[in-house]
Amino acid sequence: MSVVHWLLRGLLGAAGVLIVYLAWPVAWGAWYALKAETVISSLREGRPVNLPDSLAAIDAFDTAVLIDPSPLRRLARSELLFGAAIELNWAAPDSQRRQWMHTAESDLEVGLAGAPGRGAGWLRLAAVRQALDGPSSRVVGPLLMSIETAPVIPPLWPVRMELILRNWRFLTDEQRNAAEAYIAMTWQHSTADRRWFVRAIRAPGDELFLRYVLSSVPGAQDELTLLFEAARK
Repeated sequence: MSVVHWLLRGLLGAAGVLIVYLAWPVAWGAWYALKAETVISSLREGRPVNLPDSLAAIDAFDTAVLIDPSPLRRLARSELLFGAAIELNWAAPDSQRRQWMHTAESDLEVGLAGAPGRGAGWLRLAAVRQALDGPSSRVVGPLLMSIETAPVIPPLWPVRMELILRNWRFLTDEQRNAAEAYIAMTWQHSTADRRWFVRAIRAPGDELFLRYVLSSVPGAQDELTLLFEAARK
């Protein structure tokens, strides 16, 4: 066998070792993350979760991130942590849930820096900051990024609407114009069911705000009247 053949075989062998070396953390990280899948699925589907299972899932995901701290792995952990913090308000102490939210915020900041096209991730970051510190300009940035990166994903629309309503005073004029155009777009695309607009109302001025934003949309005022009357009944 020639020297060239020996070199090629050596390079192929080294490449194989390198692939195994690089793939090992990903594979083991995925295995640990899979152990949390039951709790994550329950959180996504609105099914109840308990504290012991959630703690075990978080421990497993912590190990997964330790082995494979990739952006997508950290984004996935943020979903688990934030979901647990919201759903276990009756079981976990406030200090524990707040720590989960802070870790979720850090995961999202790191994860989105590496995977900036994740619209749901940007919205989760906005929601985490809202939950931690209330309305602020810190919520606005990721909220608008979520609109920019994933504008036409209906399951995200209700959460965005609530965050827009709560943080409206922190938007610049340019940002308000963008938000108004987005709200009009979601109205026009929600032809099957627009009741979620009414469900987003939390403060006395929200209805007036919504009517103002949709004032130029044909038929919106009459339909809003019917929706609000039905909700009040």
